Amino acid sequence: MLKTRKSFFVLAVAALAVAALIEPALADRLADAIKSVPEGTGAGQINPQAEPGFLGIAGGPSVNLIIGFVWAIWVGWIFSTVGAFGGIMAGVGHITIYGFGNYASTFKKTSPVMNKLITDSIRVSNQWLVGTSAAMSSFNYYKMGRLVLPLGLSLAAGSIAGSYLVPWLTAGKISLKDYIGFFGLFVLFLGCYLFYETTPRGQKNKKQAKEAAKAFEASIQKEKEGGSVDTAAMGVKVVQFSLTKCVFTFYGVEFSFNPLIPVCGGFVIAALASFLGVGGGFLLVPFLTSVAGLPMYLVAGTSALAVLVGMTTSIFTYMVVKDTPVFWPLIGVELLGILVGSFIGPRTSKYIPDAWLKRLFVVLAFYVGIRYASKGFLGMSLLPPF
Repeated sequence: MLKTRKSFFVLAVAALAVAALIEPALADRLADAIKSVPEGTGAGQINPQAEPGFLGIAGGPSVNLIIGFVWAIWVGWIFSTVGAFGGIMAGVGHITIYGFGNYASTFKKTSPVMNKLITDSIRVSNQWLVGTSAAMSSFNYYKMGRLVLPLGLSLAAGSIAGSYLVPWLTAGKISLKDYIGFFGLFVLFLGCYLFYETTPRGQKNKKQAKEAAKAFEASIQKEKEGGSVDTAAMGVKVVQFSLTKCVFTFYGVEFSFNPLIPVCGGFVIAALASFLGVGGGFLLVPFLTSVAGLPMYLVAGTSALAVLVGMTTSIFTYMVVKDTPVFWPLIGVELLGILVGSFIGPRTSKYIPDAWLKRLFVVLAFYVGIRYASKGFLGMSLLPPF
């Protein structure tokens, strides 16, 4: 079993590393974008005499790497805890906290080419963070018996086509304003849906998930009181698997699903996630709780595995096929923070009740959704930072 776990981890890290080891010919696209910007000291212009900043662009925003490291810890923790919002929170950092969004907006009229290049860079930078968190989270949850491997692989299989197709079709064609507006709208919709699931009506058909969550929480309480509990042994056990039916148990409760459904779902989710430049966990969580009927304790790990495959494909497409640049000094520091947060998340999530994990998802979805949808479609944010 230990050998299997090590092999799984090596494969996960190797998959993510593919995009890192291949040096894309990004200089041409970035150089062409810089040439398209008029020289000067005003907004939407580049002053060749200024200090290089973001992407090495003269006069580009300079980033405090300490802030980048701390924010990345939060990104890794939230994704590895609820299986979602890693890419979205990475987007909040890149768009708002570091100022890349406002910087891209200055080129809206003077150089649409630069505006769209920075937008693509933000999208793939988000995915670097969530992909790294997904690799570590998958491994940790697999060890804990809280990852439904057949379900995660089914979602991952469908995600490959969606993660390649959308970057190939949309890279260099999406403006920052459109990106932010749709980003917020999708998050808000998912927040509303998951909020419905926390109501008595939404909980009606969640009997199995509630039973499994209750059994898991009871074992954690016993562990707190000093009892000996082998949580990994009581974790996910696959009983039956075929092309049309998979049966598994978690803490004595039986679940089943048709693998063809998550394959189709994985394609749609990965396509939307690649368009928005996020991991797709905020779409996977409702899918796994509603369609698959899983308790939240199984969602984070299973979501992470599907996200890992989708992110690896999407990063490769953005950077190698579409020559999208990223700012490596910041990404390198952020990845260290992601590893720290992703190590902590799986070890703290077991102490948070299932219902509160869902509520945390809902609160974040409403905040992020309202803020970015209003900024994208109304031109102003209704929530801070304004």
